[in-house]
Amino acid sequence: MKVEDLTLLIDKVREKQPLVHNITNQVVINFTANGLYALGAAPVMANAVEEAAEMARNADALSINIGTLTASQVEAMILAGQAANDKGIPVVLDPVGVGATPFRTEVAEKIIKHVNISLIRGNAGEISQLAGIDSHVRGVDGAEMAISHQQIARQAVRQLGVPVVVTGKQDVITDGETCYQVDNGDTLLTRVTGTGCLLSSVIAAFLATDERVVEAATSAVGFYNVAAEVAATHTSAPGSFQVAFLDALYQLKSDIVEETIKLDYSILNEEGMK
Repeated sequence: MKVEDLTLLIDKVREKQPLVHNITNQVVINFTANGLYALGAAPVMANAVEEAAEMARNADALSINIGTLTASQVEAMILAGQAANDKGIPVVLDPVGVGATPFRTEVAEKIIKHVNISLIRGNAGEISQLAGIDSHVRGVDGAEMAISHQQIARQAVRQLGVPVVVTGKQDVITDGETCYQVDNGDTLLTRVTGTGCLLSSVIAAFLATDERVVEAATSAVGFYNVAAEVAATHTSAPGSFQVAFLDALYQLKSDIVEETIKLDYSILNEEGMK
């Protein structure tokens, strides 16, 4: 897929203004909603068991984030996920901190078992946990792994049967056969709570506009990381970066992304390498 085709999806998202239903963690609700609005999508947050499924049926995509779990929220996630499956809209899972506690791991596995997930986005440690690769997760942060993100992604797809996005210094997006790597971004993204969570919801918005999961996710990741680079040209501190980043999500044009994106495409072999 040509770079210009990927970046044109940005304009399609803004034209469609997809409604993204977010069942997410308490820490990032405000930032996620503002980020989706800045992008041009529409957010809704509905965690209650009594309305989660109905809200999913009204939405164009669903983003599930396990950052601050409760038993009732898990039930709502599964109900919403199954309603989204019935409607045929994409479901993105963000397994925040999976592996940090048995409860988190059990919840992630339960959601994957009972909901048809379109894509899983997480850092290297989180995706490794789901893929059965030894890793150490402390809190909601994942450690850098000795093996490459491409290898982690390939193993995860093989294990789970779901396309994945592995984020970090390089972001890898794959369905186990085709693979994109995006090398844009800025380290200030790691100094603001919720940037990974927002990315998962942004990916959901892009998936709502295009059925090509890997390509739509790659477009979302590229746009997001270029926006971070633009924001970092205005500040070197996390507080002002958060504001500048929201502004960049709002103002960034697809042609700038096309000129700036650092994208590598490959077909993976059996070992998950180029």
